[in-house]
Amino acid sequence: MMNKEIATVGGGCFWCVEAVVQRLQGVESVVSGYAGGTTKNPTYREVCTGNTGHAEVVQITFDPSQISYKDLLTVFMTTHDPTTLNRQGADRGTQYRSVIFYADDTQKAISEAVLEELADTFDDPIVTQVLPLPVFYEAEQEHQNYYNTHPDAGFCSMVIGPKVQKLRKLYAQRLKPAEA
Repeated sequence: MMNKEIATVGGGCFWCVEAVVQRLQGVESVVSGYAGGTTKNPTYREVCTGNTGHAEVVQITFDPSQISYKDLLTVFMTTHDPTTLNRQGADRGTQYRSVIFYADDTQKAISEAVLEELADTFDDPIVTQVLPLPVFYEAEQEHQNYYNTHPDAGFCSMVIGPKVQKLRKLYAQRLKPAEA
């Protein structure tokens, strides 16, 4: 049986992060959800108010023999803007913050090392939070696999599409064969 690990990250709208990471070799599943807030079992509408304290995140199940946690974080960090506080593009609010939720001390150390390694590649300081993994709440079904099921929706073609193209350009060698 293959060894699996879980990474939980947020970088703006979870639809964007989901669409990028699910195309990577070694990623087995990506679940959109919420983490880091105080409301139990929050709904999308509640999280969108910014009052629950949650971030929109994805929980990624991956095979570390195919993609390391470090490499997964590097792709994540370079396919969203980790230098804008509580914002990605037009999405504004704490629910859109850039965050890495670590599951253990090893993930914490790797997360901090990745941020340090990438610091000089951005014009502005990285504002990504590195925090212990709290309770993860799965988002409603209509938010799962969003880009793949709504490729012609305006947000998907105008916002997510360019992120997927950037992934293809920067990380072609890391893509699943069907995505290359």
